[in-house]
Amino acid sequence: QVHLVESGGGVVQPGGSLTLSCAASGFHFESFAMSWFRQVPGKEREVVCVVSASGLSTNCADYVEGRFTISRDNVKNTLSLQMNNLKPEDTAVYYCTRLGSYYNPELADFWGRGTQVTVSS
Repeated sequence: QVHLVESGGGVVQPGGSLTLSCAASGFHFESFAMSWFRQVPGKEREVVCVVSASGLSTNCADYVEGRFTISRDNVKNTLSLQMNNLKPEDTAVYYCTRLGSYYNPELADFWGRGTQVTVSS
């Protein structure tokens, strides 16, 4: 059974940094592209960053590019999101997500429960 557990969320000041982690189990983690999505209440989930199964390719949305870095450890079966220079608009619930394709993040097939990130003074 696929199991994705996010951690690392919290409250930070604008300009601050935070690292999110995702522990994956129940599947061949190294065979799947992974991603981080985020969602604000009342709005649709949006992709933040994606990483290929090998970890060699990454891509992030324009609004976080240069500030966020996605990475993975295929030995520990973990996914990470390093967030720097956080802005109030980054406030959302962040989800660890398994993807069917690195090139089509809309084809996510499994989600974690999410972790709250709040950026506020």
